[in-house]
Amino acid sequence: MKMRRHRVFLLCTVGLCVISFLHYYKALHYVSLLRELSAPYPNIKSFIMVTGFFWREKGMAATPLSPASPEEAPPLPGLQQSDTKAGDLHTRTYQLQDDKTPYFVRTKAGALCFRQGTEVATPKEYSAKSGGSVANGAVGRASAPGQRKPLELHQQPTIVPKVKARAKGNGKRLVKCVCRPGWHGPYCGVPTIVYHSNLPTKERLTPRETPRRVINAINVNHEFDLLHARFHELAEAVDLFLICESNFTAYGEKRPLSFLRLLLNGTYDYVKHKILYVFLDHFPEGGRQDGWIADDYLRTFLTRNGMSRVVGARSDDVFVINDADEIPAHEGLLFLKLFDGWTEPFAIHMRKSLYGFFWKQFGSLEVVSGCTLRMLRDVYDGDGIKLRRREYYTMPGFRKYENDTGHILVQWSVGSPFHFAGWHCSWCFTPEGIYFKLVSAQNGDFPRWGDYEDKRDLSYIRDLIRTGGWFDGSVQEYPPVDPKEHMYAPKYMLENYDRYRYLLENPYRKESRLSEG
Repeated sequence: MKMRRHRVFLLCTVGLCVISFLHYYKALHYVSLLRELSAPYPNIKSFIMVTGFFWREKGMAATPLSPASPEEAPPLPGLQQSDTKAGDLHTRTYQLQDDKTPYFVRTKAGALCFRQGTEVATPKEYSAKSGGSVANGAVGRASAPGQRKPLELHQQPTIVPKVKARAKGNGKRLVKCVCRPGWHGPYCGVPTIVYHSNLPTKERLTPRETPRRVINAINVNHEFDLLHARFHELAEAVDLFLICESNFTAYGEKRPLSFLRLLLNGTYDYVKHKILYVFLDHFPEGGRQDGWIADDYLRTFLTRNGMSRVVGARSDDVFVINDADEIPAHEGLLFLKLFDGWTEPFAIHMRKSLYGFFWKQFGSLEVVSGCTLRMLRDVYDGDGIKLRRREYYTMPGFRKYENDTGHILVQWSVGSPFHFAGWHCSWCFTPEGIYFKLVSAQNGDFPRWGDYEDKRDLSYIRDLIRTGGWFDGSVQEYPPVDPKEHMYAPKYMLENYDRYRYLLENPYRKESRLSEG
């Protein structure tokens, strides 16, 4: 009897070990299983193991991430509560709407093609006799090779896209979209920055019937020119911008609500309908002694207060959090919006530059930036700073999230060190703006250069911009640049060159480095 009990105990132990091993084996080898599935005749066992890993959730409850009541928020300082234009701006809710834009077209031959990424017939190639209409609207203009074009959202004359057709043995023809430069995949909807990324599920991407909604959250201090560039770059891909402003600097000093003033005077009227203003009226306890407390709390408050006021959000909508000097390219966010099959969380590779786009730094800045709203809630506890700074597998809810959803969490990055998916322009201000950044900086990222009087001198700051030097006296190596190079700067800035010349050309060099070489 005693020996039998030992055998039962041993068998149970072995069984648990086998189950655990199979679970981790499945997680480690899911990529190869997916590739097997993409074969013409996948193995049925692989199908059973992989089914449900990647999602297309429907019917999920539309609930905010936080039960906080925005009505309890204090009034904005300096504003009369009776002023309906601004008094309740920081407590208003925002109703997300489905995006009805016709992003895809159906050709007469039956191919489903992404409008922006598909070649179109020229007027000579198209005639009224050829007939045929394009479902859900027309395809935009063809772009020159290598040129980034904004998404064409307006209805245009109906033109049938070009399609490739080749005969099969049975006499039928296979039809597919013809992609413009910079777009890939059977639907011409995968941008180069995703095609050349480390996304392990590229072969399993499919268009969604209903686009996700994309929410972009940032904290703002005085990055107003970069904010214009962000809004113009992303307005057609992002459904809602959460913009958080505080009447305290990251150092704990009082500051004016400059963004609120610009929002009310009409500066951002072109995108105001997509902005939800978040007001942080207090400074966190201990933030003056430990600046990282203040730095983290800014993003925690932004995420929880902002998302508590969003109505109609779905669990598979996309949340992206950036610093104000990080601007994603719209193609990457549009891909996340329109396709199923990508994994989460995702990072973004950005072109690095200092003081202006003219001082380009080597490599790229890779920052974990986004996930679905369900992962934000269930894994990161609705806290944006945990998304940016915590590895998902260290979070207590990640295993339960995998089990509940059937998804294997695998982090990937939009773009690569050679294919930038956005821009990071650090300290990109006028000398006066750099001075304000110095004195506003949090008390944790040492050395805190704003504490040194000589570093705050405007002449010294101008010389740093001129040479590309740093506050510690060092001078970096910079590769040669040309404003005409791909992904030099956001398109809006290049189109308004004179206005943003101080960021596009070095204003303190007699012979511009841009003309060298």
